[in-house]
Amino acid sequence: MTDREDDVKDPAEPLAAEPTVDLTRSGEAVNLPEQAAEPASGVPKSDLDPSESETVAPSATNDQDQEPDPEPGPLGTEEAKRSSRRPAPAGTLIWVLLALLGFSLVVQLRSNDADHGLATARQEDLVRILSDLEAQDSRLLSEIQALETTRQQLSSGVQGREAALAEASKRSEELGLLAGTVPGQGAGLEITLTKVKASDILNTVQELRGSGGEVMQLSGDNGVAVRVVAATYFVDAQGGGILADGEHLTGTFRLLVIGPAGTMSTALQIPGGVVASVKNDGGSVTMDSRSMVEVTEVRKATALQYARPVS
Repeated sequence: MTDREDDVKDPAEPLAAEPTVDLTRSGEAVNLPEQAAEPASGVPKSDLDPSESETVAPSATNDQDQEPDPEPGPLGTEEAKRSSRRPAPAGTLIWVLLALLGFSLVVQLRSNDADHGLATARQEDLVRILSDLEAQDSRLLSEIQALETTRQQLSSGVQGREAALAEASKRSEELGLLAGTVPGQGAGLEITLTKVKASDILNTVQELRGSGGEVMQLSGDNGVAVRVVAATYFVDAQGGGILADGEHLTGTFRLLVIGPAGTMSTALQIPGGVVASVKNDGGSVTMDSRSMVEVTEVRKATALQYARPVS
């Protein structure tokens, strides 16, 4: 056969059916028409490469067969955002543990700073602290021994009654010394203060009480003296001087105190203490240790209006 004869198709041979694509969307089948429109480029359909048409058709069929996923609506998007913003229980627990750890670290650092106070103190401060502790220890030991002796005496018959009367008389005298209603004497210090204010006098009295001072008396150049007790107050007076319990004291002040002279002197001379503060303000403080200090100024006993002893 010649080429021309090969081009002639057998009329008995059936024509190949045009491929149809079944597009299924929402359960409905769509059949494409047998005569597809020719491309817009004007190229006849028969001139297209058969291999390309055969390749494109199955892919199109597969894409159409797969049902597209429904797009999430606005409500689903908001719920997804809320779920993503909501912290997980494990994350919340981790934040709580971290907060507790930070709090414990801060407490530990502060306690360490407090513990390092003595380590950074100067030698003078350490000596003063040690002296105060030794003085308190000796006083407590003597009180313990005195109480033990008193208990033994009170536990016996006639001697117990006599010991009870003696103990009551002793307590009355001690309370009178503390209240300032009876005079006192003993070892202590004589302190002279010049060019000072009421606040300096108050700081001196408080420092002496903290270091073991028991009985005190303050006097001025004008001859006025005041027995210093727990209720004593000091105020700067107009025109100079101070007011102590309402009494006007002027000039150089003389403070007598009964107690451990060494401990009280050390307490007043600590760096940044009473002596240093008065010198910075232009005043002066001198101290003399004496084996016998006499406090003669007394106060009138006040009658209590409301308080009564418990029987």
